[in-house]
Amino acid sequence: MSAESPKRPWEERVSEASSKIEEELRRVVNYINDEVVPEVRKNGSEALRAAAAEMQKLADYMESRKSAEPPPRPPKDVPKP
Repeated sequence: MSAESPKRPWEERVSEASSKIEEELRRVVNYINDEVVPEVRKNGSEALRAAAAEMQKLADYMESRKSAEPPPRPPKDVPKP
């Protein structure tokens, strides 16, 4: 028996698929590096400002709800001091 046995058909398909996956992953990484990263760097501060404005709105809403709500009642099973 030789040290290298011939590949079975399913092993060949798996090997081909893994090669294609590696190639596609390289393409995706290159796309992200070449197209997405520069765009994020260019527009990142604008996106952060928009997110900060939305967070400010959320904080304002939470504060207005907090002041509008009655204070919580203590649970019934806790004895009063």
